[in-house]
Amino acid sequence: MMGRFLKKGRYSCFGFLAVLVLLLPYAMARGSRDGLSAMSGTLPHFLQEPDDAYIVKSNPIKLRCRARPALQIFFKCNGEWVHQNQHTSLEHTELGTGLKIREVMINVSRQQVEDFHGPEDYWCLCVAWSHLGTSKSRKATVRIAYLRKNFEQEPQGMEVPINGMIVLHCRPPEGVPAAEVEWLKNEELVSSLEDINIDTRADHNLIINEARLSDSGNYTCLASNIVARRRSATATVIVFVNGGWSSWTDWSECNVRCGRGIQKRTRTCTNPAPLNGGAFCEGMSVQKSTCTSPCPVDGGWAEWTMWSVCSSECERQRTRECTDPEPKHGGRLCDGAALDTDNCTGDLCIQADMESSNDVALYSGLAAGVVTVVVLVIAVTLYRRNQSEYGVDVIDSSALTGGFQSFSFKSARQGNPLLMNSSMQPDLTVSRTYTGPICFPDSMEKELIPEPALFDPLPDLKVKVHSSFMVSLGVSERAEYHAKAPSQTFPRGVVQEIGGGGGTLGGRGKSQLAPVQPALVSSMMTGKRPLRTSGVFGHGGGRLVVPNAGVSLLVPHGAIEEDTTWELYMSITQQDSSALSDEGQEILLSPEVTYGPPGLTLSCPVALTIAHCADVSSEDWNIKLKRQTQDNSWEEVLTVEEESTTCYCLLDTQCCHLLVERPGCYALVGEALTQAAGKRLRLAAFGNMEPNFLNYSIRVYCVDDTPHAFQEVVSVERGRGGRLLEEPKTLLFRANSFSLQVSIQDIPQFLWSIKPFTTCQEFSFSQVWCSSQSPLQCAFSLERYSPAANQLSCKISVRQVKGHEQILQVYTTIAESEKDTVPFFTQSDCTITSQTGSRAFKIPLSIRQRICATFDTANAKGKDWQLLAQKLHIDRNLGYFACQTSPSAVILSLWEAQHQERGDLDSLASALEEIGKVQSKHSTSADTLDRISKTIPSGDSTMNRSSEELDANHT
Repeated sequence: MMGRFLKKGRYSCFGFLAVLVLLLPYAMARGSRDGLSAMSGTLPHFLQEPDDAYIVKSNPIKLRCRARPALQIFFKCNGEWVHQNQHTSLEHTELGTGLKIREVMINVSRQQVEDFHGPEDYWCLCVAWSHLGTSKSRKATVRIAYLRKNFEQEPQGMEVPINGMIVLHCRPPEGVPAAEVEWLKNEELVSSLEDINIDTRADHNLIINEARLSDSGNYTCLASNIVARRRSATATVIVFVNGGWSSWTDWSECNVRCGRGIQKRTRTCTNPAPLNGGAFCEGMSVQKSTCTSPCPVDGGWAEWTMWSVCSSECERQRTRECTDPEPKHGGRLCDGAALDTDNCTGDLCIQADMESSNDVALYSGLAAGVVTVVVLVIAVTLYRRNQSEYGVDVIDSSALTGGFQSFSFKSARQGNPLLMNSSMQPDLTVSRTYTGPICFPDSMEKELIPEPALFDPLPDLKVKVHSSFMVSLGVSERAEYHAKAPSQTFPRGVVQEIGGGGGTLGGRGKSQLAPVQPALVSSMMTGKRPLRTSGVFGHGGGRLVVPNAGVSLLVPHGAIEEDTTWELYMSITQQDSSALSDEGQEILLSPEVTYGPPGLTLSCPVALTIAHCADVSSEDWNIKLKRQTQDNSWEEVLTVEEESTTCYCLLDTQCCHLLVERPGCYALVGEALTQAAGKRLRLAAFGNMEPNFLNYSIRVYCVDDTPHAFQEVVSVERGRGGRLLEEPKTLLFRANSFSLQVSIQDIPQFLWSIKPFTTCQEFSFSQVWCSSQSPLQCAFSLERYSPAANQLSCKISVRQVKGHEQILQVYTTIAESEKDTVPFFTQSDCTITSQTGSRAFKIPLSIRQRICATFDTANAKGKDWQLLAQKLHIDRNLGYFACQTSPSAVILSLWEAQHQERGDLDSLASALEEIGKVQSKHSTSADTLDRISKTIPSGDSTMNRSSEELDANHT
């Protein structure tokens, strides 16, 4: 044993002798007790061996050994003895056995480990001595701890379907000791012990066996050891749900009450609804099928029964039943009485009552005479009062002259029918709002009446002519029409409102006051006041228009009772819409339009025109008309494709025309049935120089393609002093869930500059699709290198990803001071928002009456109002017209609303001429239609000609 020490020991003989010198005195001093220990005959047994250790940064580590029985313990590192001075020893005697227990410690520094260059790691062990020999401990390695910064593999984000498997890979950075891996989800620790669906044991990877919606989140791999902690890049996991169709609803009722029609059923993409970018359901959400409804059969009377036996009251009876045929399928019951009585005694039973009956007849005759005289006196009084109240008494002779021009006469000042009693207090609750201009054609009035003479009184005029139209219809009586010129005088305390005035206006008879709608009050309290206009209308009807909004109201002639006037109003709600359903699949396609007052009573429907932004060229929309109820909720009035007897909707490419009778708030909403459904966007670019005169700001707006929505943009830019840089253009935006990108291109590089990463901006699909009336805006700020650069040219591209694109070409001159520039919207404002009487209509009243008289009564071959509707291309939902008192009048009102902008009467004349050819075998009606069509002028060629010229030409 000693030989091994001499061969291997660093200190050789010197070390061995030193050990002997130390051991001999120790043995002599404690001979008796050591002898007892030696007698035990055991080798040293290690109670504690040195453990593997890691040096963190520059902190040394301690290695410990403890043995029993042990005379001495020394450390040996990397095959060399550690000097005695580097040992720290502790010694005590174990109670019970009396054996010696020795504990030794040494320190190992970072420098010692770094200076060692051996084939293996730095190691140390303990050697313990006893009387019988030595024992060695296990080798303990000492290593420098570290953890690198970069992960060998970081987790990657992924999108998985629900119930799919999620596998996130992570290989931590190299380190000593090896790093342990944990996973964080949204900064919270993920534990596989708490969720059996998660496994984190497989080679540091995170495995989720079945993905749930709650598993969506941001995941981070966390690696750590005794030195440091490292975080990987965050991996976003999205668990998406593909949409699934719900069950089909029951088939709807047939959309026609009689004959062949259509029924449909629907389903929604809600089982489940697509989430987190999941695919929308494939297929159609509406299924249609043909159906047949039995036509109603009106009841008819059967033959009378035989007379009954004469009764004690001298009467006999007979009956009949409504069975020839019986009413079926909603047909009308028989008209008339089912029971008939007759005196059966040859007047023998009534002699006693003859005198009393003669007295009754006498008194009845006297009373009738008195009533007749009173009625004649009242009629004469009213007639004379009319002569004083009206300055003009004109017969409508336009049927003879063939003219559609408006006659404008000046009324006498006295007896103004629109003045109300001065003692009557005005209603101060009526809202009065200036709403801006519209441009009704009023050039005829200015031509016929010189401006300086507008207020000069004219003598009362009365013209009576025979109407050739009445002669052609077989009516030889003289026709007489009275026209009343509207007055512009308003009572004290009432401010005239654009569009006809407000307040309480009195005419001959009743005068109705227009209260403020609750919807208008709520709109005013939100800070955005509604666009509002009003006018006073009577029996002659008229037209009311909200300026620059694409909204108008046509009140037909006769819709309001005679001797009655109503103040009608229209408004557009400016606040956020509440007409959409809670399902979130409907969007607003038009502004919310209110007309009133609520208590308005009409004898026929009015025509309400509202602009919309839907692309109706394909059948990819499910468009509905909704009306607001009194509790501010919304109810569905009709679906555009369905037929209804309570309301009519004619959908054009840019607006819809409604025939409604109930005042209220109306709006068009739509649901996209496929991704091919689209709505129109209006694009406009405005610009102006910023205050530093170096930066030029370009603002691009994307709004729904309705006049009302674009007016909000005009209002904003008017306040900013912006200029229109390019004519507004229209872009078709599809329901394909892709976003809208706006980018600026081709900027002169040596004259202008723009900040990096600002040349392209993006709107999400939901921002554009659900924007309603709110304008979307993005801005580009350009900086010129020199004030001398006063020309700017560039292109602005607006495109939908995987959709359509529009280019706005900008070429403008930059003025040093833009105070002299004129914004694009500077124009001469019109102040006429309402027209009353014959001036509001394209078709003169006389021709309208002749058409209605001709078509409301079916001829021998049934060529009645249905043929008129067909030729005017208003041949859908004919059941609605059948319920009207005069179907032809309602059809013509709808035609008026549809052609109010163009004013082209050629289509009406052509339709009447074509119907006349169809009815050529029936000479009476054919001749009548031919005469009517010839009285209609071609287009508007005669609109500015005087009545005398038209009279002469007709003669």
